Amino acid sequence: MAGYIDALRFTLAEMLGENDRVVVLNAPAAAPPSVARALEDAAERLVIYQGRRYARLYLDRLLRFVGRRDVDDAMLLRIAELLAIRMAYEDPIRIAQLTLQEAASVPAGRGKPRIDHRCRFRIDEVVAALPVVVAAPTLRVLDYLGWQHMPVKMRFNAGGWLGTRKLRIISWLRRWRLLSIRYAHERKWVERWLHMIDRSLAVRPDAAVAVIESATMVHGYGDAYRYGMANWTLIVDELVKPAVNGRLPLPDLAQAIAEARAAATPERKQTSLKRAIEAIKARCGDVPIQAAAS
Repeated sequence: MAGYIDALRFTLAEMLGENDRVVVLNAPAAAPPSVARALEDAAERLVIYQGRRYARLYLDRLLRFVGRRDVDDAMLLRIAELLAIRMAYEDPIRIAQLTLQEAASVPAGRGKPRIDHRCRFRIDEVVAALPVVVAAPTLRVLDYLGWQHMPVKMRFNAGGWLGTRKLRIISWLRRWRLLSIRYAHERKWVERWLHMIDRSLAVRPDAAVAVIESATMVHGYGDAYRYGMANWTLIVDELVKPAVNGRLPLPDLAQAIAEARAAATPERKQTSLKRAIEAIKARCGDVPIQAAAS
């Protein structure tokens, strides 16, 4: 309940133009100056996305990689870049924010261009952006009706006063984002990705870059996001996790990840990806894969 009270208070504060609580956003002390600047710049962008405490979480998540001998500056910057992208995941609130930023970036004195974005979400994706207390029962009703995967077209129009006001209302909902079903899923995904990087650095450093870059599979919204998440999960469940845990004797994990990614296509049954993983595991004398948990 306290979380909902905080969200309501912060939403009202945003509407009144008040600032967030003061939260220090200094990069970890062990980070080199050039890296520290990049981390702080990314944190400031996440302040716009969600708030200062969220940006602080971003910096805290990177602490496990700062100052490590097996993580050079380039690798740290890449982890930080991909983490910032993933933590600013695209939901309707984010699209509204980006549309407002695009409209505000037009130089003064010039005619305003027509800024009108039309996006295709799934209805469960839109509902999942709402607080759990609202989203959970709504999703149950949608599931009962068989409407969970129904496409929903949303328009983000910054061309007039009414459209801009609508975008601002949607963007104000960011204060409720951390109470949503979608955020809970994203939090688990990010922590798992970071854990896989940590484990690969410890036992399979040759594959660390491939594990880091696997984050690029998950992006966007709608079907592209769903397929990317499902394919990433299958690759991690069937190749990366068993390899770093010593249960799958893959001599070249990085190549296996690349081979699996090349076979990943936007299909619900993941037929070609599963076939590729079976071939990779067969070369290791392992048993055929089981379907990954959704």
